Amino acid sequence: MHYIKKTAAKAAKKVIEHAPEPVKEKAKEFIVDKAKEKVVEHIQDKAHEFTEHLEGARDEFADKLYDKAGEAKGKTQDVLLTARDKLGKVKEAGENFQKKVSGDKDEDKKVRGVKNIKGISSIKTSKDIKGATKIKSYENIKKG
Repeated sequence: MHYIKKTAAKAAKKVIEHAPEPVKEKAKEFIVDKAKEKVVEHIQDKAHEFTEHLEGARDEFADKLYDKAGEAKGKTQDVLLTARDKLGKVKEAGENFQKKVSGDKDEDKKVRGVKNIKGISSIKTSKDIKGATKIKSYENIKKG
Protein backbone atom coordinates (compact mmCIF):
# COMPACT_ATOMS: atom_id res chain seq x y z
CA MET A 1 0.00 0.00 0.00
CA HIS A 2 2.82 2.34 0.92
CA TYR A 3 4.53 1.59 -2.41
CA ILE A 4 1.38 2.57 -4.34
CA LYS A 5 1.24 5.93 -2.55
CA LYS A 6 4.85 6.70 -3.41
CA THR A 7 4.29 5.79 -7.03
CA ALA A 8 1.15 7.92 -7.23
CA ALA A 9 2.98 10.85 -5.66
CA LYS A 10 5.82 10.57 -8.22
CA ALA A 11 3.34 10.36 -11.06
CA ALA A 12 1.50 13.43 -9.77
CA LYS A 13 4.76 15.40 -9.60
CA LYS A 14 5.61 14.46 -13.20
CA VAL A 15 2.16 15.47 -14.39
CA ILE A 16 2.38 18.81 -12.58
CA GLU A 17 5.86 19.52 -14.02
CA HIS A 18 4.62 19.08 -17.59
CA ALA A 19 1.28 20.81 -17.08
CA PRO A 20 0.61 24.39 -18.17
CA GLU A 21 1.07 27.20 -15.58
CA PRO A 22 -2.64 27.84 -14.75
CA VAL A 23 -3.15 24.10 -14.16
CA LYS A 24 -0.07 24.04 -11.91
CA GLU A 25 -1.53 26.88 -9.78
CA LYS A 26 -4.88 25.10 -9.46
CA ALA A 27 -3.11 21.84 -8.56
CA LYS A 28 -1.00 23.58 -5.90
CA GLU A 29 -4.12 25.22 -4.39
CA PHE A 30 -5.91 21.88 -4.43
CA ILE A 31 -2.94 20.12 -2.78
CA VAL A 32 -2.62 22.85 -0.13
CA ASP A 33 -6.38 22.63 0.63
CA LYS A 34 -6.21 18.83 0.87
CA ALA A 35 -3.14 19.06 3.15
CA LYS A 36 -4.99 21.52 5.41
CA GLU A 37 -8.00 19.17 5.55
CA LYS A 38 -5.75 16.23 6.45
CA VAL A 39 -4.03 18.23 9.23
CA VAL A 40 -7.42 19.34 10.61
CA GLU A 41 -8.74 15.75 10.44
CA HIS A 42 -5.62 14.48 12.20
CA ILE A 43 -5.93 17.09 14.98
CA GLN A 44 -9.64 16.30 15.39
CA ASP A 45 -8.87 12.56 15.60
CA LYS A 46 -6.23 13.17 18.26
CA ALA A 47 -8.61 15.44 20.20
CA HIS A 48 -11.33 12.77 20.00
CA GLU A 49 -8.91 10.09 21.27
CA PHE A 50 -7.82 12.37 24.11
CA THR A 51 -11.47 13.06 25.05
CA GLU A 52 -12.27 9.34 25.10
CA HIS A 53 -9.20 8.65 27.22
CA LEU A 54 -10.16 11.46 29.60
CA GLU A 55 -13.74 10.16 29.94
CA GLY A 56 -12.45 6.66 30.65
CA ALA A 57 -10.09 7.98 33.31
CA ARG A 58 -12.91 10.04 34.85
CA ASP A 59 -15.23 7.02 35.01
CA GLU A 60 -12.48 4.87 36.52
CA PHE A 61 -11.75 7.55 39.13
CA ALA A 62 -15.45 7.85 39.98
CA ASP A 63 -15.70 4.07 40.43
CA LYS A 64 -12.64 3.98 42.70
CA LEU A 65 -13.95 6.94 44.69
CA TYR A 66 -17.34 5.23 45.16
CA ASP A 67 -15.64 2.01 46.29
CA LYS A 68 -13.41 3.86 48.75
CA ALA A 69 -16.41 5.77 50.12
CA GLY A 70 -18.21 2.45 50.69
CA GLU A 71 -15.18 1.04 52.50
CA ALA A 72 -14.90 4.17 54.65
CA LYS A 73 -18.60 3.95 55.53
CA GLY A 74 -18.23 0.31 56.59
CA LYS A 75 -15.16 1.04 58.70
CA THR A 76 -16.88 4.01 60.35
CA GLN A 77 -19.91 1.87 61.19
CA ASP A 78 -17.64 -0.83 62.67
CA VAL A 79 -15.85 1.75 64.82
CA LEU A 80 -19.15 3.23 66.02
CA LEU A 81 -20.56 -0.21 66.88
CA THR A 82 -17.40 -1.10 68.79
CA ALA A 83 -17.56 2.20 70.66
CA ARG A 84 -21.23 1.60 71.51
CA ASP A 85 -20.42 -1.88 72.86
CA LYS A 86 -17.56 -0.52 74.95
CA LEU A 87 -19.72 2.28 76.34
CA GLY A 88 -22.39 -0.29 77.25
CA LYS A 89 -19.78 -2.32 79.14
CA VAL A 90 -18.49 0.80 80.91
CA LYS A 91 -22.04 1.73 81.91
CA GLU A 92 -22.69 -1.77 83.24
CA ALA A 93 -19.42 -1.77 85.18
CA GLY A 94 -20.29 1.66 86.62
CA GLU A 95 -23.69 0.43 87.77
CA ASN A 96 -22.12 -2.62 89.42
CA PHE A 97 -19.52 -0.43 91.10
CA GLN A 98 -22.22 1.94 92.36
CA LYS A 99 -24.15 -0.97 93.87
CA LYS A 100 -21.04 -2.18 95.66
CA VAL A 101 -20.18 1.30 96.97
CA SER A 102 -23.68 2.20 98.15
CA GLY A 103 -24.05 -1.14 99.92
CA ASP A 104 -26.98 -3.50 100.04
CA LYS A 105 -30.40 -2.19 100.89
CA ASP A 106 -32.21 -3.39 104.02
CA GLU A 107 -34.64 -5.44 101.98
CA ASP A 108 -31.81 -7.33 100.29
CA LYS A 109 -30.32 -8.50 103.61
CA LYS A 110 -31.12 -11.93 104.86
CA VAL A 111 -29.77 -11.45 108.38
CA ARG A 112 -31.05 -8.49 110.40
CA GLY A 113 -28.46 -6.19 111.78
CA VAL A 114 -28.40 -3.74 114.68
CA LYS A 115 -30.23 -1.13 112.57
CA ASN A 116 -33.25 -3.39 112.27
CA ILE A 117 -33.83 -3.92 116.00
CA LYS A 118 -36.67 -1.78 117.39
CA GLY A 119 -35.78 0.77 119.97
CA ILE A 120 -37.60 1.51 123.22
CA SER A 121 -39.60 4.33 121.67
CA SER A 122 -41.14 2.05 119.05
CA ILE A 123 -42.46 -0.53 121.56
CA LYS A 124 -46.20 -0.16 122.16
CA THR A 125 -47.30 0.73 125.62
CA SER A 126 -50.56 0.08 127.38
CA LYS A 127 -51.80 3.46 126.15
CA ASP A 128 -51.42 2.34 122.52
CA ILE A 129 -53.54 -0.78 122.95
CA LYS A 130 -57.11 -0.34 121.74
CA GLY A 131 -59.72 -0.13 124.43
CA ALA A 132 -63.09 -1.81 124.50
CA THR A 133 -64.70 1.34 123.07
CA LYS A 134 -62.45 1.40 120.00
CA ILE A 135 -63.12 -2.19 118.98
CA LYS A 136 -65.59 -2.49 116.12
CA SER A 137 -68.83 -4.17 116.88
CA TYR A 138 -70.63 -6.51 114.56
CA GLU A 139 -72.84 -3.54 113.48
CA ASN A 140 -69.84 -1.54 112.16
CA ILE A 141 -68.42 -4.40 110.09
CA LYS A 142 -69.23 -4.10 106.39
CA LYS A 143 -71.40 -6.75 104.92
CA GLY A 144 -70.13 -8.03 101.70
